Amino acid sequence: MTAVLSPPATAAPSLRRDRRRWAWGLAALAAVGWSLAAALDGEVLNPAGGAQAGRFAAAALSPALDGPFLGVLGTAALVTLAYAVLGTALALLLGALGAVAVARTAWGRRRLGWAAARAVLAVPRGLHEAVWALLLVNVLGLDPWVGVLAIGVPYGAVTAKVFADLLDEVPRGPYEALLAQGAGRVPAALYGLLPRAAGGLLSYAFHRLECAVRSAVVLGLIGAGGLGYQLALSFASLRWAEVWTCVYALALLCLAADVAGRAVRRRVAAPRRRAGVLARDRVLTAALAGSTAAVAWAWWYLAPTPASLGSARTREQAAYVPGAAWPPAADGDLLREVGRLAVVTVQMSVLAVALALAGAVLLAGVAARPPAAGPGRRVAGALVRAALLVLRAVPPPVWALVFLFVLLPGVLPGALALGVYTLGVLGRLAGEAVEEADPRPRAALTALGARPASRVLYGVAPRAAGPVLAFALYRWEVAVRDTLLVGLLGAGGLGALLASRLAVFDWPAVTTVLLATIALTLAVDLVSDRARRALR
Repeated sequence: MTAVLSPPATAAPSLRRDRRRWAWGLAALAAVGWSLAAALDGEVLNPAGGAQAGRFAAAALSPALDGPFLGVLGTAALVTLAYAVLGTALALLLGALGAVAVARTAWGRRRLGWAAARAVLAVPRGLHEAVWALLLVNVLGLDPWVGVLAIGVPYGAVTAKVFADLLDEVPRGPYEALLAQGAGRVPAALYGLLPRAAGGLLSYAFHRLECAVRSAVVLGLIGAGGLGYQLALSFASLRWAEVWTCVYALALLCLAADVAGRAVRRRVAAPRRRAGVLARDRVLTAALAGSTAAVAWAWWYLAPTPASLGSARTREQAAYVPGAAWPPAADGDLLREVGRLAVVTVQMSVLAVALALAGAVLLAGVAARPPAAGPGRRVAGALVRAALLVLRAVPPPVWALVFLFVLLPGVLPGALALGVYTLGVLGRLAGEAVEEADPRPRAALTALGARPASRVLYGVAPRAAGPVLAFALYRWEVAVRDTLLVGLLGAGGLGALLASRLAVFDWPAVTTVLLATIALTLAVDLVSDRARRALR
């Protein structure tokens, strides 16, 4: 009797996984094609702005370096740094408190409570920090707390989610031992989980500081002061040499935050040991001491007064704005406009991420730092990394204003502005993914005499593709929120509608737009999460 051989148990799940990946890939291509068709539908070029765009590009080689302007720029840089430091400190405080409330470990089997806590966090992180600033300025006026809270509140919600995920991934042995001895869930988490997760928490804290620097610049564009405010003034007066000086100052500030964060993350990833025992790391100790001193300096420099949070005017406005904004507007014309612009927002974000992903794939190999490279290769890599730094140092609204010189308002200028900025971020992440890929397949291909292109295509790309696609999906979530920002400046989407409603203080319509934005963000988060699971 002939035995019938059954296929391995993993064959069917593997086949289903491959089918899911193909389905997601085809859906992504269809979404890009649909978005591109919408972006190119009708007239898109503005020929009259070509000369101005040329003058802007030419000024990159001759930035303004006069003493008075550099002095003003130095003061503005201090303001930006102070907002970033205080906003990050508040975000870390809120994140640490919120992480205990939303971690699965703290809730145990009470899934309903855990889901409700996570849903509460989705509201503050669903709105861009610029939107928070516009709302807070109506309550607090022109107060330093506007910038600090606008960074701290949404970043705090994001930090709480990330901190909770880090705590949930820590081995639970010490935590469960403390529970068995009668400790409560919160003390058990503090003493049984927090010490083991401290490295990841510290690393992410410095990453938040890098992001907060860019957010502080964005807040400056809408009147919070600092480098963003100087950049907006120079742009409005068409002083392109000054604009490029601001851009280069932003790049240097982002580079400093990037280098400091990279140094801390490397120390955390590879802690120093002596005789097999963890030793005190002077770099990490100095980073913590410097961070504490920076928070104290930022508090002194900005001089926010806690009393202003409870002043009579603040209480009056805090009661008036929610009352005027609820219930949200629900007339048919507004809802149809919200629906139409929500589609524009999605198209804008899809095109932006597609552009950034294509550019990151092309530049990742050059942007990576190989362990052994010749002088030409190192110079090329340094130039590409510098270009990526400039792309992500310039806020999306500035890129939107540049593209609006030569393009009419609509999907295309917003998508290009977000795509160029996202390329700066995604290109760096893709380069790091190539650096961290297993070097053995590439070395084996090199030993067999394969050409450089073949070594990258077959030895590196298959291992870096997963992380790069995961980063792209994460950046899609961020791009959806950033569409509000470029829309506020006329690039289209829900941001343009929000700006028009805020200008006339139509608070019920503002609430409707914000609720639509939060719902859209949650939907994109869900789709992105499903896509990441299919790629695993």
